[in-house]
Amino acid sequence: MNKKIIILNGSPRLKGNTAGLIDAFVQGAEQAGHTVKTFNLQKMNIHPCLGCLGGGKNPDSPCTQKDDMDQIYPVYEEADIVVLASPMYYWSITAQLKAAFDRLFAVAEKDGDYRNQKKECIMLMAAEGDTRDNFEPVEHYYHALLKHLEWKNAGEVYAGGVMKIGDIKGHPALDEARQLGLSIR
Repeated sequence: MNKKIIILNGSPRLKGNTAGLIDAFVQGAEQAGHTVKTFNLQKMNIHPCLGCLGGGKNPDSPCTQKDDMDQIYPVYEEADIVVLASPMYYWSITAQLKAAFDRLFAVAEKDGDYRNQKKECIMLMAAEGDTRDNFEPVEHYYHALLKHLEWKNAGEVYAGGVMKIGDIKGHPALDEARQLGLSIR
């Protein structure tokens, strides 16, 4: 079955190590017959959530703020899988990714009980640190997020030891990301 996949790339470096993970994942996913749409959030005009609770009234543009999120909403709503891609910034995801993800709450506001659409989710992350405990705060956040959204974890790839652009070249995480894309059913 062809799945629709949306990738939210929170990296400010468009040709950095996170992009390498994304490229490998996309190669596998497209080879497996899936449709992938990537949004490079760094290039987009996305404001942080205002917490106004005024969203959900316009099905075509659910947020009260009008910015580049209007490009993301329709793709997100049709997607079966959401890929969160980010370098690690102070043991978390980047502000670019956090801002966009927070704004997806406007879609939940379409439902009177603020229920989110059921999705599968994938985490792709690059980081300077390469120890197992380095990724623990992100893993905790990611798993808590999925639990509360009632989303299924479709996989995680963490690439440690990559800081400078190009450090990802030859990293085993690239094959892991490619295989993850290929394995989607």
